[in-house]
Amino acid sequence: MQALLKDLEARMQAAVDLLAREFGGVRTGRANTALLDSVRVEAYGTQQPLTQMASVAVPDPKTLLIQPWDASQMAAIEKAILKSDLGLTPSSDGKVIRLVLPALTEERRKQLARTVGKLSEDARVAIRNVRRDANDRLKAMAKDKKVSQDEERRGHEQIQKLTDRFVARIEELAKKKEQEILSI
Repeated sequence: MQALLKDLEARMQAAVDLLAREFGGVRTGRANTALLDSVRVEAYGTQQPLTQMASVAVPDPKTLLIQPWDASQMAAIEKAILKSDLGLTPSSDGKVIRLVLPALTEERRKQLARTVGKLSEDARVAIRNVRRDANDRLKAMAKDKKVSQDEERRGHEQIQKLTDRFVARIEELAKKKEQEILSI
């Protein structure tokens, strides 16, 4: 029973951690290196993450500075940024690529807030799926007489309490991110 609850908590925590990383990639008014985490560059015959091909810095709140380790990959990096759904236009001086983040329009902020809502709903669904799996495993344990009916009932209650706790964390993260987007 304890092993089941520990596994449940670890899987739910993984879902919350993934959501936090995804929120890092949602653009707010400030430059953040996490914006480029999803950008993949076609180089050396494979798709590689941009962060493995260049150093990324934030010299000021509205600019990202990308310095490729291999200057011959500059064009491939620019192409990958243009192809991504970030809506940013790179400018290059031959040594570094600059990405200037334009001010967010009200419409774009609302769109980003909807994206945050969708990401948080996906995380809640993942939490509920983990809960369902744990409940199924607990029922199977009760059916095989590995736990008593009282233990099964207490187990279901503990699973629900864990689920509620993690859903509340997701709500808290989503609310914070939405405020961050809409208040800029």
